[in-house]
Amino acid sequence: MGKTIVEKILSRHTSSEVKPGEIVWIEIDVKSARDFGGPNVVKHYQKHYGDTPVADKNSTFFTFDLVAPPKTRKYAENQAVCREFARKQGIRVYDVDAGIGSHVLMEEGFILPGKTAVGTDSHYNIVGAIGAFGQGMGDVDITFVFKTGKTWFEVPETVKIELKGSYEFPVSAKDLVLRVLKEIKTDFALGKAIEFYGDTVKNLPLYGRITFLSMVTEMGGIIGFIPFTDRTIDEVKKFTGKEEIEVIYADEDAVYRDVKTIDITGLKPQIAAPPHPHNVHDVDQLKGEKVDAVYIGSCTNGRTEDFHDAYRIIKGKKVHPGTILVIAPATKRVYRELMLDGTLQEFFEAGAVIMNPSCAGCAEGHVGMIGEGEVSLNTSNRNFPGKQGKGKTFLVSPAVAAASAITGKITPPEEVI
Repeated sequence: MGKTIVEKILSRHTSSEVKPGEIVWIEIDVKSARDFGGPNVVKHYQKHYGDTPVADKNSTFFTFDLVAPPKTRKYAENQAVCREFARKQGIRVYDVDAGIGSHVLMEEGFILPGKTAVGTDSHYNIVGAIGAFGQGMGDVDITFVFKTGKTWFEVPETVKIELKGSYEFPVSAKDLVLRVLKEIKTDFALGKAIEFYGDTVKNLPLYGRITFLSMVTEMGGIIGFIPFTDRTIDEVKKFTGKEEIEVIYADEDAVYRDVKTIDITGLKPQIAAPPHPHNVHDVDQLKGEKVDAVYIGSCTNGRTEDFHDAYRIIKGKKVHPGTILVIAPATKRVYRELMLDGTLQEFFEAGAVIMNPSCAGCAEGHVGMIGEGEVSLNTSNRNFPGKQGKGKTFLVSPAVAAASAITGKITPPEEVI
């Protein structure tokens, strides 16, 4: 009987072939803790393991991305706790200047196709975009992985989703994934791995795959994969800096729990209204509502090409006087690329607030919060009540975000191009 992608990866990291529903111990290739959860990892580690060394210091990391730089004395003290532990253990710290941890560890070539990775980040399954198995875990579980290099998982069943149809700019991968969320909500893929097929996703460039698969968590899924094309292989090699990578495909006779086809023909720019990411509408249906703040960035839409998409809309224009636009590149590499090609200068001239590489406005209580009664448009992945304060958060693509920042109201991008 054939195997799905997740079954193949997990089988290679345990002592036997795996089947859905089995609980297995697997070896973890990359272990990380961010500034959220990291201090508790240190506390648990010192309580249970004292000063004994971690399993592998060369594959263990701290990444400070959530509140970076720290906004309060307490956050600063927590980050200092992680730095001191890292110094004693010989663990590498990607500090407040580096950017979003999952992105950084892919860029640096630590997380690679076919590898396993865990971290204190609920969207760590974003690494499925480069064909790796990743999971966000709590601080107690991460502590155990730091010490032993392994953890247990229940092997998930896999569902298969085929997407049909095509689209053109200003429609993007963000609109595509919002449409999928509207169709399947959190029921179809709950607790499952997902494999996506069809030319619609097959043709996605790497940055689009990152956007699309970053929202598998919002689908209720464990991990998502889009089979590689030759183009994907070339992009992943360049992205990770590796000349050779191992690509894993599902077997032709792989067994799926369920199969679903979604036709996206005629797809328009989408918007997810509160209180859920699957409360999705055409932007046309909600256009005209006043927008107080716009945030472009996050692990979902923080790559160089995402800002280029927004730049195509905002070039030569100004942010509306009653609207705040905050942008935050995902990593230092992205920031450098945008600085060198002039994109950051264009955003600056347009009136944007440019943040350091980080999660920035995606983290409640940090930059870009909104007051009661205010509306924010975000390119991130969640819009639950309280996500950015007491106001309302809508999820959109970089193109919709840029268009709305210019007009000061929810606006289809084609109206300002």
